[in-house]
Amino acid sequence: MRKLQALTDAALAHLELDALLPTLLVRTREILGVDTCAVLLLDEEAKELVARAAVGIEEEVEQGVRIPVGRGFAGRVAADRQPVVLADVDHADVANPILREKGIKSMLGVPLLVGDRVLGVLHVGALAHRMFDEDDVELLQLAGDRAAIAIDHARAFEAERQSRQRVEHVLAITDAALAHLELNDLFPVLLPRIRDILEADTCAVLLLDEEANELVARAAVGIEEEVEQGVRIPVGRGFAGRVAADRQPVVLADVDHADVANPILREKGIKSMLGVPLLVGSNALGVLHVGTLVHRRFTAEDVELLRLVADRVAVAIERARLHEQRVQLDELRENFVAIASHELRTPATSVYGVLKTLLERDEQLTAASRRELLLVGVEGGERLRRLLEELLDLSRLDARGVNVKPRPLVLASVLGEIVSAAPSTGASIDFDVPDDLVVVADRLVLDRVVSNLLSNAVRYGAEPITLSAEAGDTHLRITVEDSGAGVAEDMRPRLFERFARTDSANVGSGLGLSIARTYARAHGGDLVHDPSASGACFSLIIPQASPDQQIRVSKPFVTS
Repeated sequence: MRKLQALTDAALAHLELDALLPTLLVRTREILGVDTCAVLLLDEEAKELVARAAVGIEEEVEQGVRIPVGRGFAGRVAADRQPVVLADVDHADVANPILREKGIKSMLGVPLLVGDRVLGVLHVGALAHRMFDEDDVELLQLAGDRAAIAIDHARAFEAERQSRQRVEHVLAITDAALAHLELNDLFPVLLPRIRDILEADTCAVLLLDEEANELVARAAVGIEEEVEQGVRIPVGRGFAGRVAADRQPVVLADVDHADVANPILREKGIKSMLGVPLLVGSNALGVLHVGTLVHRRFTAEDVELLRLVADRVAVAIERARLHEQRVQLDELRENFVAIASHELRTPATSVYGVLKTLLERDEQLTAASRRELLLVGVEGGERLRRLLEELLDLSRLDARGVNVKPRPLVLASVLGEIVSAAPSTGASIDFDVPDDLVVVADRLVLDRVVSNLLSNAVRYGAEPITLSAEAGDTHLRITVEDSGAGVAEDMRPRLFERFARTDSANVGSGLGLSIARTYARAHGGDLVHDPSASGACFSLIIPQASPDQQIRVSKPFVTS
């Protein structure tokens, strides 16, 4: 009883397993007068007993021995929840080969129970044959009962401490996320913290490229090559691709024998990985993953902790992106105002100069001079009107104030009207549009885009100019092609940018193509340039909901 009291005192004196178990095992070995003593704790998820601490048989812990519940000596103790005595280990069913290697001849094991829960197994062994009697069994079970209570208390303390640490870790991530508004500043702070929190060797973020449906390596620590080499992983493929596709955590216990699309992971010697999706609401932003250079069993607690961290990281990324977009919009707005003011100033100055001259020198001017001034004023006024109309178009498109209403149209009739009404189109235009082709499209979009293309062809191209149309199963294509020099190669990358003009262009605002493409995209289609054509060639592409919408008629029934 004194020895049991000493065991109880030891159990009460320690709240941490690493300090508790060595003391308990030494005193248990002394109480039973044995050579070895070990504790195996139950891994409930794997249904296995894991060697946690030992004296006299330390190899059991060093080698990470795991015994399935129900198998061998310790497995039977846990499964039956009853003491088991092995009088002769050499001729008994033992799943752990270390027991025979150490020369243990006899063993006694008891379950560690708290209420109806099995925590594990406590077993002792002798290097000489020994008959463990009922008193030995009762004594070890009493010791086991006290050890079980102490282990349960230590686990509760550890769980509470881990919970507190988890909250502290999440708060640290939150603080870092709130402290930075730009991704380039955010990731170098976040990733090392995440790696330390998960006690991993590597940590990386891959962000989703929605157009390509690929994950792009954006930042990494411990596996920087992933970013340096511009790794791209198709969604659904490999480790990170599965995380993004399923929007669920994925654990790789053994990278060497897993499906990974990124060869750098194996090249760096990563053995185990855990990845979670970066989600904001229903939107997937990418994947956050950590890895270790030694095999590791990521627990449910690890998964939950990384998910909590990922939630904060995702919000931080979204916040940083919104900040970057706002900065870009501010820059665009400032540039737009500056350029628009400059563009408006030229025709406005011209009109003002004409009116000022007419007002102050009208009596001194000849009829011919007066007419010439009026023509200059009208030309400047027309340019000013056109620019203001284009700016109004941009404003409506940016505010999504254009209401696209597709309806059946006889295409040849509509395009004919657009050609007739287009300004400065005295040039000859070859018309290659089937008379009986009916499409579903918005009249305003066709007008804005096609008239712009025709105007550019006349202004910057050369005859002959061809306006053609063809309808496929799912799309309508309207093409305007001229026979001029085409678009200069250095102009092509910024062809559809606002205020983009060649140095030689002395007319036009540089807004037309930008507006035309925006109208096309508002219709669900696009405006594209064909660089392979001999002259300038642009095509308006508009989707058609079904082949039934492209029909032939004997007489046009709708023209506008």
